[in-house]
Amino acid sequence: MKIMKPKVGVWVAAMAGGRLRAGPAVAQNAKPGAGAAPAAAPQSAAPGKAHDDSYVIGTEDLLAVNVWKEPDVSRTVPVRSDGKISLPLAGELQASGTTPLQLEKAIAARLQSYISEPEVTVIVQETRSQKFNILGMVTRPGSYPLTNGATVLDAVALAGGFRDFAKQKSMYVLRQGADGSQMRLPFNYKDVIKGKHAEQNVRLQARDTIVVP
Repeated sequence: MKIMKPKVGVWVAAMAGGRLRAGPAVAQNAKPGAGAAPAAAPQSAAPGKAHDDSYVIGTEDLLAVNVWKEPDVSRTVPVRSDGKISLPLAGELQASGTTPLQLEKAIAARLQSYISEPEVTVIVQETRSQKFNILGMVTRPGSYPLTNGATVLDAVALAGGFRDFAKQKSMYVLRQGADGSQMRLPFNYKDVIKGKHAEQNVRLQARDTIVVP
């Protein structure tokens, strides 16, 4: 049994059991699991958001899909701007707006006509749809991909640091609440780097905007 080796980095895996079959008629006479070798114990998983019902896939996210024992179907695919992905046999599927677990079930349902008892796992390799903004007196203002655990200090570093005359004591984070309201979180860079008011160095959330006056 040939097992696909994941690429370096965070990956989306899709495991599927069973065999490719010629059509539904063949499957009716086949005995599930007949002659199949026991499944090998999975290797240590790469970091990612496997079976996460809280993460919602978005456009530009990179998904590594792996169907167990079916390397021709397994692959890494980006979520297109229309929110869909394309896979051999399964065709086009809506990915944006679903969780990895929901997408696994959708792929498995599409593959049932071709693969006996498909087992599919989806993990997000890169969360490109989640971004934050940093504006104002920094070297490289703009939008940046949001990585797990990124803080305001991390954002300043990504943006190349401050420009001359930046008001480092008057920074703030604009964050949108679930009800659509907007919160303003103060951030005093001078204090934070001295170990004061560490609580101001909040972990960033998707669509946060850091303003450097």
